[in-house]
Order: sequence, then structure tokens, then C-alpha cells
Amino acid sequence: MALILGIESSCDETGIALYHTERGLLAHTLHSQIALHNEYGGVVPELASRDHVRHISPLIRAALSKANCTLPDIDAIAYTQGPGLGGALLVGASVANALAYALGIPTIPVHHLEGHLLSPLLSTPAPEFPFVALLVSGGHTQLMRVDSVGQYSLLGETLDDAAGEAFDKSAKLLGLDYPGGALLSRLAQRGTPGRIKLPRPMLHSGDFDFSFSGLKTAVLLAVQQNDTDEQTRADIAHAVQSAIVDVLASKALSALKHSGLKQLVVAGGVGANQQLRAQLNQAAQQRNFKVFYPDLEFCTDNGAMIAFAGAARLQHARRDYRFDIKPRWDLQQINHAS
Repeated sequence: MALILGIESSCDETGIALYHTERGLLAHTLHSQIALHNEYGGVVPELASRDHVRHISPLIRAALSKANCTLPDIDAIAYTQGPGLGGALLVGASVANALAYALGIPTIPVHHLEGHLLSPLLSTPAPEFPFVALLVSGGHTQLMRVDSVGQYSLLGETLDDAAGEAFDKSAKLLGLDYPGGALLSRLAQRGTPGRIKLPRPMLHSGDFDFSFSGLKTAVLLAVQQNDTDEQTRADIAHAVQSAIVDVLASKALSALKHSGLKQLVVAGGVGANQQLRAQLNQAAQQRNFKVFYPDLEFCTDNGAMIAFAGAARLQHARRDYRFDIKPRWDLQQINHAS
């Protein structure tokens, strides 16, 4: 048995968690930088890095306090090695390696997307290997076949914007604050179904790839061609959400059928979208498969998923204390022996 400290600092959230291989998740703490970046309409990398430096140590102390643990109780430190913003990754990597060196314990570099893929395993009930995973966030939209920890096969991915980007960019066109995805979904609840027509890019492409840049252009035209009163904005928001969800759900169901598997995992920030969950839940009942999601608090970036992924890769822990990061890192480059 082992106690793993997890550190996530890939972008604009500082996440810390303590995961015990027998007792499960003991504590997690999180600081979001939304307020910091809001006035700029997007993440400013230098500000993100400085904010990680400011909050990472207090968050570690808070997590230890919540778990009633001390630093000497930790057996290994897992940290996000990539992909992500270089400066932000360096903060987590440097703290993880320096602390591990001081404590005389190993580190476990973790792929950020692997953390997301495995995050539903923190919930109850949890999926069993193998399963199809829809990884959908602000930076990534991919369909993967997951056979075990480290064994991932890419089925399809976005050719341009990720689904989360499509949500946020559409929200910006509607005058919503950053990050706009959740605000757009809230506005969509008041929208009139079918009033605004938007395309479903690559819905019938015959493969498992996605494209959302054309949808963004269609939203821009819808905004320009309509009076943007509050109801019309809600109608456009409803159309945007429906278009994105229809494509995500359709591709996921096709990938599930193609694989012959009966379990679908949805991970990443967009996995919190209620319309996506409702549509997939309904399909699961009709088509006799199971769908799994992380708890809502673990959909966005967090330390718990890094600590859990670190526990799953504990046998690959190392003691070289290198600050090597991988801002660009293909998930398929890792395997069960890495």
C-alpha cells in the first residue's frame, strides 16, 4: 500500500490530491484561475505560471490537513508532465521533484489525458477494461479504445477546434464572459428548439473524426443575421449546444458499435454538460450499453485524477528527479511499460 501525492498544473487550475492505494481518495484541493484570466478573454500563460507558484504550496498543506497526514507519510509524488502550457507544467514538475528529493521518495510523471481517461475509475460504479472513451474538453476531442492502463488506441479526433473550444468561442460571439461554455449551456436552457438551424459537421463522414471550426463560422453568421435580443441569444445558444452534442453522441455511439464493446466512458470538462449526459444516458437504455462519467468535480482538471493515475503507474516510479516536461505529448506514445 502507498500514499500518492498528485499535482496538476497543466493550464489554469492548480490541483492537489492525496490518494491511498487501499483507502482511496483521502483529500483534494483545487484553485481555479478563471477570475484571473477573465478580463483577458483567455488564458495568459505567464500569469497562469505565476499563479501556480502562488497557490501550490498552500494547497499541498491544505490537502495534508484534510487527510490528517504529514509530508513523511507520502510514498511517491505524481505530477502532470504534459501536455499543457510549458511554464505551468514546470511549476508542478519542479515542486514535485524538489519535494520528492527532499523526502527521499520517487516521482511518477503522468500524462494529463491519461488522468482524464482514468478519472471515472474514481467513481462508483466504475467501468472495467476494456471500454471506449470520449475525451472531450477545451483542448481535446478524441475517441479512444482503452484496454488497460497505458494501452490506448486512437479511434478518431478533432481535425481543428475541440468541442470545448467551440463552446467557448461561440459563447464569446454571444457576448458571454470567459470561459463561456458553462454560461452558454445555462443560456441554452431558455432557448427555443429548432428556431436557429446550425450544421452538424462531419456527422455522416463515416469515420470517428470531428470538426467544429465550421460550426463556429455558422454561429458568427447566425449572430450577424439575427437581432441579438436575449431570447434570440438563448435560441442560438440552444442550437450551438444541440449541434455539438449531436455530433459527440453520434460519433461515440458509432465507435462503440464498431468496437463491439458495451461500456462508454466520457471524460473531460465537456463531460459535465447535462444535455450530453442526458442524450447518452437515453441511448444507453435503448441500446443496452453502460455509460460512465467522472463525478462533476473531477470533470475539469484536478489533482485527484493525477494522483490516481500515479497510483496506477506506481511500478514505474523513478528517482532521477528530472524537471522534464512535455508540452506536446501524444497519448499513444506512452504504453504499459513506460
